Amino acid sequence: MRLLLLEDDQRLRALIVAGLEESGHSVEEARSAREGYNLAASGGFDALILDVMLQEGQDAGFQVARQLRDDGNATPILFLTARADVDSRLAGLDVGGDDYLSKPFDFRELRSRLSALVRRSAGQPSNAVTLPGGHRLHLLRRQVTDQTGGSIPLTPREFELLEGFALHPQRAYSREELVSRVWAGQPGVDSRVVDVYVGNLRRKLGEGVLLTVRGHGYRLGEVGG
Repeated sequence: MRLLLLEDDQRLRALIVAGLEESGHSVEEARSAREGYNLAASGGFDALILDVMLQEGQDAGFQVARQLRDDGNATPILFLTARADVDSRLAGLDVGGDDYLSKPFDFRELRSRLSALVRRSAGQPSNAVTLPGGHRLHLLRRQVTDQTGGSIPLTPREFELLEGFALHPQRAYSREELVSRVWAGQPGVDSRVVDVYVGNLRRKLGEGVLLTVRGHGYRLGEVGG
């Protein structure tokens, strides 16, 4: 998943980013409400993680969410805050938040809630997505299995690339979009790396899993096709 984290506590932000990246996710960081809004408005994220209390005010994270929703931005939002009272949770939902996690939290719960948010927003009812060829992509386990249930070893980058196609099976991604999604902020990466990784996935999963869209990029093949 490509995630945006808005958190002004440097130590906590670094811990969350490290944990999410270790889990194979791509994370962009924002330190202020303005920076968070601008990055979120640029699009391309699977979910937004917004701290509620920022230097700009106790409800600054809520204001970012409200502005994004007023703009028509429907990206799932998970709020993080030390305020666990019912009124605060309701306020977060009222401004367009989708979930609410109180600090301190167990990192496993953060990963699980993010997976559920993205899955629901993509209309995916299960944590296991069926791929062409009978393979299954397991969102929480971050694993791909074959028809017999055996694990197919993928690198974290390969999994993240495949995950984007699996969550949005009708979408054709350009190479540039895939670089932004999987290698965001990494210097020296150009669109040719996408072709290399797609080739690796085809060798591991079969030619019909990822299809070339001539003049544009790639999309997921048809399940059962």
